[in-house]
Amino acid sequence: MQSILFSDVLKSICSEPLEVLSIDHTGDNFVYIDLSKTNSDLDAVDVSSSEKFHKYIEAYLRTNKADVAYGGYLETRSIYKRSIHFNKQDVATERNIHLGIDLWCQDGTGVLAVLEGIVHSIKNNTNYGDYGPTIILKHHYQDVIFYTLYGHLSIESINTLKVGDSVTQGQCIGYLGTSQVNGDYPPHLHFQVIKDLQGLEGDYPGVCNKKDVDFYALNCPNPNILLKI
Repeated sequence: MQSILFSDVLKSICSEPLEVLSIDHTGDNFVYIDLSKTNSDLDAVDVSSSEKFHKYIEAYLRTNKADVAYGGYLETRSIYKRSIHFNKQDVATERNIHLGIDLWCQDGTGVLAVLEGIVHSIKNNTNYGDYGPTIILKHHYQDVIFYTLYGHLSIESINTLKVGDSVTQGQCIGYLGTSQVNGDYPPHLHFQVIKDLQGLEGDYPGVCNKKDVDFYALNCPNPNILLKI
């Protein structure tokens, strides 16, 4: 199965939305948020401060009377400029294109396995601006093996499961962490679907540069194919 067909495989998995948070999606309580570099509202926010960034997210949720703000797939963002983890080289290789979907909500929110599978790997990615505690699940569907990544969890989340554990669809596999442990971000889940992990464990790029985006868009299709938010 070629990677170019992977998104079609995902589309065939479900006709109904799959859940990834313990917050029921009732319709209006999930709101789209634009965190791209073209959003001029962010010009007034010091996103290098997780506290000030968090206040922006909380205000956005209050204004929209929502529990969760979501979005970000293939969004070009400026918020990663604060971390050398994404920008160790020149502008041409700046990693600023987001490869998953982010769901911004309260820390402690339960994170659910989108599909049944096994725990592939667990890691605390401690670079500034990184995922923090991360769980990757392995799935098998119609002879296709693929993975789902859940980033920015709590420390307790990665001390509960172990590699090789079976998980059921909808099982709570962890909880959202605070900025103190999640890479220094407002609480949120980074959810990503991956065809080929390229030998990595407990980690996979969640942000890429412009020259590599075509590869990653094929290897990491839009997770909203499954969530259908």
